[in-house]
Amino acid sequence: MSQDSIAAPESVRKLSGRRRREVVAVLLFSGGPIFESSIPLSVFGIDRQDAGVPRYRLLVCGGEEGPLRTTGGLELTTPYGLEAIGRAGTVVVPAWRSITSPPPPEALDALRRAHEEGARIVGLCTGAFVLAAAGLLDGRPATTHWMYAPTLAKRYPSVHVDPRELFVDDGDVLTSAGTAAGIDLCLHIVRTDHGTEAAGALARRLVVPPRRSGGQERYLDRSLPEEIGSDPLAEVVAWALEHLHEQFDVETLAARAYMSRRTFDRRFRSLTGSAPLQWLITQRVLQAQRLLETSDYSVDEVAGRCGFRSPVALRGHFRRQLGSSPAAYRAAYRARRPHGDQLASAPVEHVPAQASPQIRRAAAAAAQAGSATASSAVQEPVKSYSEAFASGQGRPSLPGQRSAP
Repeated sequence: MSQDSIAAPESVRKLSGRRRREVVAVLLFSGGPIFESSIPLSVFGIDRQDAGVPRYRLLVCGGEEGPLRTTGGLELTTPYGLEAIGRAGTVVVPAWRSITSPPPPEALDALRRAHEEGARIVGLCTGAFVLAAAGLLDGRPATTHWMYAPTLAKRYPSVHVDPRELFVDDGDVLTSAGTAAGIDLCLHIVRTDHGTEAAGALARRLVVPPRRSGGQERYLDRSLPEEIGSDPLAEVVAWALEHLHEQFDVETLAARAYMSRRTFDRRFRSLTGSAPLQWLITQRVLQAQRLLETSDYSVDEVAGRCGFRSPVALRGHFRRQLGSSPAAYRAAYRARRPHGDQLASAPVEHVPAQASPQIRRAAAAAAQAGSATASSAVQEPVKSYSEAFASGQGRPSLPGQRSAP
């Protein structure tokens, strides 16, 4: 359960004498996105004591030889190198340039040493891949951008990846989801260090909410990572996407793959980082979203056309994933469309361009089947309005946050 506490969790090591709690080191690499990199620089690097925000001392450190090239071809020169991390009580890795390439060994050694000496280590967005490469997430809960969560889970199976959370606080190691979730986590750090009032004052200066409700569920793309495109399981996945309107279970998929249920589960999880049952349920919920957005079917009819055994099952899964009932979702979606718009078929925007042709064909067939009653006269494509439910129900007291117990 989420919680706010200024008391240090028991799992946090005692800070080494040469490190200072108020010193924050931000570790930058070449190729990193400028937005994520600027978040901790703005939060911890600007003196806002006049607004009641305690001051941090910021050390911007290069994780490799500079100059560092970032988004848009900008070149950065950092005032400090890896040696400056030795003075920091908090080390932030705002992003990593590529989820497929290994970070520099020297940077990983510096992170391990900082952690051993009691520093708090923070990974924003794809920065979680750097923490995982250093072994700091082994056996721990963590999150990252929903799009990269399956890859993180597959590459580092000992990490307990939760793609639903905006951020995860596991005491001395913290991770966040993509982009704006980095602001949420940095505000959480200020709140943990200096209390709710200081975090609220900082949020007002940044013109952001002090606590965002909801997690990443409303943004999740329920398709599979591109790595599965060349795997034999791709054919089974394509079949499942084409037949979501039918009632079948994981045993059916395992039989089509000529595998036992146990082998199929293990193989599917190793490829995607997700259990096949959970993937199938989220695919059915995604199809229900399309139908609610693009048709006039009743909720009972939507349940049947998405393979749910009953409307009750649809409502339960829909609320758990999106924080709203199907009826409320449809009402909010229609209320947000410009007045007079007609229903339109939902574009196939949930399958990456790199996915295999058979998966893309299956997704296209599923979308077409789900929008049979939709008008084709609308000029602009309909986008998902899951964000209408940022105030979803049934979550902890501080939604979007998972903290150490």
